[in-house]
Amino acid sequence: MPRVKRAVHARKKRAKLLEQAKGYYGRKKSSYRFAREQVEHSLVYAYRDRKAKKRTFRSLWIMRINAAARANGLSYNRFMSGVKKAGIELDRKSLADLAVSDPKAFAVVADRAKAALESGASGSQAA
Repeated sequence: MPRVKRAVHARKKRAKLLEQAKGYYGRKKSSYRFAREQVEHSLVYAYRDRKAKKRTFRSLWIMRINAAARANGLSYNRFMSGVKKAGIELDRKSLADLAVSDPKAFAVVADRAKAALESGASGSQAA
């Protein structure tokens, strides 16, 4: 069995890692030892923040929907409850986009949500 000589692969591996460390500050971009540590941390941060990004965007959409719903005389939770009761199957992302880009269309959705809430409230009072 031939013996394994690692020089080419080892150099390629280090070069690849230093390429990933491009743009870092100080020895983190030029010293293999410090670059490796920082790249490992960076990959952890990237994984973590891909998850956090989803939470952040959902929070942003909720804020936008809340602001638009209040402009139409509803709180966020009353609006979302009305949307569910009205059978409107729009997710928060599209509702937020509607609130920002087309307030008139959002007002129509809000009116339908109000109507669904009122019809549901009168039905529960009669029972």
